[in-house]
Amino acid sequence: MRALIIISPMNDDSILSTGGALRLTDWGVMHAQGEEAAKFLHGQLTQDIALQTPAQARLAGYCSAKGRLLATLVAVKPGADTLLLALPAELLAPTLKRLSMFVLRAKCKLSDASAQWSVWGLAGASAQLWLGAAAPAEVWAASPQGEGFVVRLPDAGDAVPRYMLLQPAAAAAPALPELAVADWQWLEVQAGLAWVRSATVEQFVPQMLNLELLGGVNFQKGCYPGQEVVARSQYRGTVKRRTQLFAAEGATASVGQEIFHSEDPDQPAGLVAAAAERQGQVLVLAEIKLAALETGTLHLGSANGPCLSRRALPYVVGEPQ
Repeated sequence: MRALIIISPMNDDSILSTGGALRLTDWGVMHAQGEEAAKFLHGQLTQDIALQTPAQARLAGYCSAKGRLLATLVAVKPGADTLLLALPAELLAPTLKRLSMFVLRAKCKLSDASAQWSVWGLAGASAQLWLGAAAPAEVWAASPQGEGFVVRLPDAGDAVPRYMLLQPAAAAAPALPELAVADWQWLEVQAGLAWVRSATVEQFVPQMLNLELLGGVNFQKGCYPGQEVVARSQYRGTVKRRTQLFAAEGATASVGQEIFHSEDPDQPAGLVAAAAERQGQVLVLAEIKLAALETGTLHLGSANGPCLSRRALPYVVGEPQ
């Protein structure tokens, strides 16, 4: 008996027709300044920061020595000696503290710039129209927007464009309709991108979150903490867990919640990495044992919890090559 897989379109008509902007108050900004700032971060993150240009943003992971993600972030590089790193605010302080431990004699100063910069999420046709020529066409492209910078994020599904706007905290809000938190979270989950949060620190190697499929890992760059583990997982095919998209009716999901398989109810088969609730439906991005997708059913919270129905991600998940 094979597992039941239901793939159906989501009803996002309201989001598609209105779009809008939301200040991401749960996000913060780290500032890296100095002639060796890019070089230092290049040696710490999963992405190539040294060759990054102002027209590029970088999705990157920060790993432990064991290759487990301590944080995921977006890096913008306004100039050769300056970088802005946007990440969930709950992880900014511990990430800043840990990175600062390794700066040593590098000519790089790291600081919390959350009071000086605000982070906005923009989505939909109205956001694209408001940005005009400043709207980056490619995912992870960046361009100036007023005194700030706008980054193209992965679209929600294949229809809704999304952007991250970094701008001075004193700057006026985007002249767009206010986007509901639930709608932004829904789009975030539909895009298949789960950010590391406090409840999931050190739970995943990058491939478990599909980070390399989203452009968050560069396998040609030099060493960084955990690089050997990440590379071995990629080239030896040792990743047996991947993030998948699921839906549930009448349920409540939270990041870090365990998922159980009907044929092995005594131990968890996965972990919720991101969750959203809208119009009575729940969407989750969950890291799951690949073997658990073959037979039986998956349940939220316990083997008797709400049943999860698999949905289609906007990219193909396969075994690392």
